[in-house]
Amino acid sequence: MKMVKKSLLALFLFCMSTVQVQAATGDIPVPDTVSPQLRKLISAGAPSHWNTHPKNAEEWRIFVKSFADSMESILPALREQMGVTVTAEAMGGVPVFLVTPKNLPEENMGRVLLNFHGGGYVLGPGESGTYEAILAAALCGYCVIMPDYRMAPKFPYPAALDDAADVYRALLKTTPSEKIGVFGTSTGGGMTLALILRAKAEDLPLPAAIAAGTPWADLTKTGDSYFTNEHLDNVLVSYEGWLGEAAKVYADGHDPKDPMLSPVYGDVSGFPPTLLTSGTRDLFLSNTVRMHIKLRQAGVDADLIVFEGMSHAQYMMLPDAPETILHFKELGKFFKKYLK
Repeated sequence: MKMVKKSLLALFLFCMSTVQVQAATGDIPVPDTVSPQLRKLISAGAPSHWNTHPKNAEEWRIFVKSFADSMESILPALREQMGVTVTAEAMGGVPVFLVTPKNLPEENMGRVLLNFHGGGYVLGPGESGTYEAILAAALCGYCVIMPDYRMAPKFPYPAALDDAADVYRALLKTTPSEKIGVFGTSTGGGMTLALILRAKAEDLPLPAAIAAGTPWADLTKTGDSYFTNEHLDNVLVSYEGWLGEAAKVYADGHDPKDPMLSPVYGDVSGFPPTLLTSGTRDLFLSNTVRMHIKLRQAGVDADLIVFEGMSHAQYMMLPDAPETILHFKELGKFFKKYLK
């Protein structure tokens, strides 16, 4: 685990600029109410790539490849240390990765988690997107399926959602819906919510439960934390960088407030039990809490966890950080409660 810890921390810090970005509200101290591991992430500078603005397909390709190469370099050690196997398969005509823990609990045999990776609908192609699925398989004790869905700019909306629906329909042919959980972080969280809207529209059986970690539930710059946490979140930093560019190339001229793009505007009545997660410094905190309130108002059993001091998705950036262990422990308990 020490090797994985060092490699992941090095990867995270490698992506950080030496220039510290000051929060719009002034100097904000690193809280002493979080673990030492998380304090290192909080005190790091903003990523030098946050203000990248790719202008064409080739610039997007270079941007995406840099992330993919960095992530793929640490995945072999992560798989070994976490005790999982990853195999490439296909479901519904979509390439997927099946992530299986070497010690699968007997109670979870027959249960399946469907995971959508994050990355703004542009990052995380191929095996580079399996990071969260590896952690979930190991720390929650489930078989996890991660679709390698098509992404912008080459494949804008609705390609990613079409692939998600194709995989889900294929999974329903082999696994009862009450044994399926769906989850993801950031874009993956938004896709999780959009998939349920799509499944409802197609009258498909809904999964037993879903978890949307800091979901990109609104592709527009709407919500308080897009402003209050701008330059305080040291992961996404601001909508005005690559994130906003990704929203544009994925939406590809469609109304970004279409619920299939921004599920916070959808009809969420009848949604399965939902777990939402964010952090107090997260640029997507408002996306998360707005979604939580909407689900509660619709009568959905929805829980919300907000971690102290965290920027976007930092609850899974270091596998042995107490906050990471807690996050996946809660995720595992949540699915155990609802999956048959």
